[in-house]
Amino acid sequence: MSSEEAVSEGQGHVPEGPNPRDEAPQFVLPMVVRLERTEPPERTDALETAARAVLVLLSDPRAAGDGPWAEAVRQWEDARIRKVVRRARGAEWRRAEALPGITVTGKSAQVRVFPPIPLDGWPKDLARLQVSGTELIDPHPPGAPEPGGPVLWLSPSATMTAGKAMAQAGHGAQLAWWDQSDAERAAWRAAGFPLSVRTADPGRWPELLAGGTPVVRDAGFTEIAPGETVVVDGHRGLRD
Repeated sequence: MSSEEAVSEGQGHVPEGPNPRDEAPQFVLPMVVRLERTEPPERTDALETAARAVLVLLSDPRAAGDGPWAEAVRQWEDARIRKVVRRARGAEWRRAEALPGITVTGKSAQVRVFPPIPLDGWPKDLARLQVSGTELIDPHPPGAPEPGGPVLWLSPSATMTAGKAMAQAGHGAQLAWWDQSDAERAAWRAAGFPLSVRTADPGRWPELLAGGTPVVRDAGFTEIAPGETVVVDGHRGLRD
């Protein structure tokens, strides 16, 4: 398993011993970030773009009802919620864009998200892409959170590569999506899925954990200890 695969238990306790979710067929949501040598994306924008990419896929008609991606999405959500972020440049990116999926563009980042696939069923043009060691920086501190959408707060004590953090931001966005009514989802989508990803201040982290909003607890397969809370969904602006 790669070092940048994020496997989430979602909200609640990470049980000890066998987990029934492990008995279901295991699927993974692939994402690819465009990482050109001369123009890498900024870290925070890459995290936010990855989170939006998950929402764009979940809200796509192809992922619902009798759509061509719907069964794969259902099976993926019935098991562990796995997301893997790989990186591509040049011809690799062009080959990735030729596969069925959706490209979401941020201020500096481009992320392509694909319908879920079996854990061992990666298309060759994605399987060959590098996954570990994706590091990005913010040349300047991130500004104020974007109004009108949730703030996905990252744990101040969790050290994650950019790829891992992108997948975890996607987990947080997915929990925010699940926590809304159909009307709230439609309004969020119509607004372009405004959201922000920020690292929480250590002094405020206990308050965020106690806030009662959805949290992402990592399953502990890579980088993060089992059960550690890595994202808190701040629900900023959604229910004001």
